Amino acid sequence: MHSKYENFPPRPAWTEINLGQLRRNLQLIRADLPRAVKFLAVVKDEAYGHGALEVARMAVEEGAWGFGLSTLEEAMHLRDGGITAPLLLLGERQEAELEWCVAHDLTACVNEPQNIRALARIAASFDKRVPVHLKINTGMSRYGVRWDEAVPLVEEILAEKSLRLEGVMTHFAQSDETDKTFANLQIARFDGVIHRLMQKGIHIPLKHLCNSGGFLDLPHAHRDMVRVGILQHGIFPSQVCRKIAGIAPVMSVKSRIAAIQIVKPGESVGYAMRYTTPSERRIAVLPIGYGDGFPRVRNQGGALIHGQRAPLIGGVAMDAITVDITDIPQAQLWDEAVLMGKQGDQEITVHELATLKNSVTYDVLTNWRLRLRRQTVNRCANKHELTALEITSA
Repeated sequence: MHSKYENFPPRPAWTEINLGQLRRNLQLIRADLPRAVKFLAVVKDEAYGHGALEVARMAVEEGAWGFGLSTLEEAMHLRDGGITAPLLLLGERQEAELEWCVAHDLTACVNEPQNIRALARIAASFDKRVPVHLKINTGMSRYGVRWDEAVPLVEEILAEKSLRLEGVMTHFAQSDETDKTFANLQIARFDGVIHRLMQKGIHIPLKHLCNSGGFLDLPHAHRDMVRVGILQHGIFPSQVCRKIAGIAPVMSVKSRIAAIQIVKPGESVGYAMRYTTPSERRIAVLPIGYGDGFPRVRNQGGALIHGQRAPLIGGVAMDAITVDITDIPQAQLWDEAVLMGKQGDQEITVHELATLKNSVTYDVLTNWRLRLRRQTVNRCANKHELTALEITSA
C-alpha cells in the first residue's frame, strides 16, 4: 500500500472547481475592459480558496498582466510553480523579506521611508533596478501614505537609482454599495496627488484604484489597471453592484451520504438535543462539518440531494451534519449532496452561507479547509474553447 497523500482514497467531502467557468469569467472580465486597461488578478489566500496556482495559470492564458498577493509564501508558491508574470505583494514587507523580493523579481509595495531605503540598498547589491508600487491612503486608513503627504515620498523613491516607481495605487473602503459618495472622494484625493506629480513632470506608468466593486461600478476610476479578486470566481461583491451576464460561481462544495438513520417520533438529533422529531423521520448524515468550514449553526440551512432541498436539523458538528431526507425517498447511501452550488434547478449560494455565518462571502470562500481536497472539473484544453461569440452572447 502506498502511503503518499495523493494515493489516499478520496474523502466523501470535497470542493469542486469548475475550470471551464473560471475561464469564461476571466474572458468576460477581460472583454468588459478597454483594451488599454491592464488586468491584475488577485490570488491571495489560495485565490480565495480556489487554488492559486491553477487560477494563475489560467489567468495568464486569458491576458492577466500579473497577480496580487499578500504574503511572501504565496508569491514563492507561484514562482516555484512556473509563473513568471509580475507578482505584486500588497501590504507591508518586513526588511527580512526584501532580499527575497529582489532575488525572485517580486514587486513590493513601499509605503514608508525606511523600507524604501532598505529595498534600494538590497536592489543595488544585486545590481538590479526593481519596480515598486506606492500605496496612497485616501481614506481606507490601513496601509499607505496619506494623500496629502504622498508627493515627498514619491520624490524619495525617484531619488533611489535602484528603484523604479512603476505604480501608484489606492484602495476603496466602499466601492460596491449604491452610495458612491466616499468612493468618489477617494478618487478625487488620488487624482489630486497625480495632478501634483504631473505638475512636477512626474509620470507614473500604472495608476490603479479599482477592486472588483470598482471595476464593476466605477469605470471612471479604471485608470491603467484594475485589481479583480472575488469576481473572477463568479461572486459579485455585493447584491447591488453591476452584474455581467454569464459570470457564475466556480466553486461548489459537495459531500456524500455516509449514514441514514430512521428516528422515531419525539427523539432528539445531535449535540445538546436541539432538534426533536415531530414524527418518524429519515435522516442522512453527511461527513462534513464546521471543522471543514461549514457554518456552525442549528436547524438552519441544508443540502441539495436529488435536486431537492434537505433541511439541516440539529447542530453542525466538527465532522458531520444531519439533514432530513424524509421527503426524498430515493436518497441512498453515498448519494451526492451539494452544500454550496447547484444541483438540478436548485442552488445554495455562497451568499446564503454567509448569512448563516453572519459574515461575508469572502469569509465563506476562504474558510473551506484544505482537508476538503479540491477536485477540478470541466478543464478547457486551450483558451480558444470559449469563443468571442460565446462571450458577446452571454
